[in-house]
Amino acid sequence: MNKFSEKDWKLFQKKISGWQEAYMEKLNREYIALLNEEGDASDKFWKLEKRIREDKKNCGVQCEMSRSNQFYIMLSLLREGAITFDDLEDFSDDLKDIMKRVADN
Repeated sequence: MNKFSEKDWKLFQKKISGWQEAYMEKLNREYIALLNEEGDASDKFWKLEKRIREDKKNCGVQCEMSRSNQFYIMLSLLREGAITFDDLEDFSDDLKDIMKRVADN
């Protein structure tokens, strides 16, 4: 969609792995809580399996990196809760404005 600056692209490449690690750490805590719930082991197992199957499709877990996908990846990360607007503070004002405008819709 939008062509962001070279600086934004390089910063995105630098930050994406840390964002994904933090997001997966959050997911792991949620999985542990799910497994610690009361109930049958089989119910918890299948609930966890379904959740992991859904979560692994998120950009916070894995994404196909390309400069042309940067906008869509960052938007997905915001919508998934993998990042917040605070995580974008080092990016250009143009990028932040576009993300805010689109995410608010």
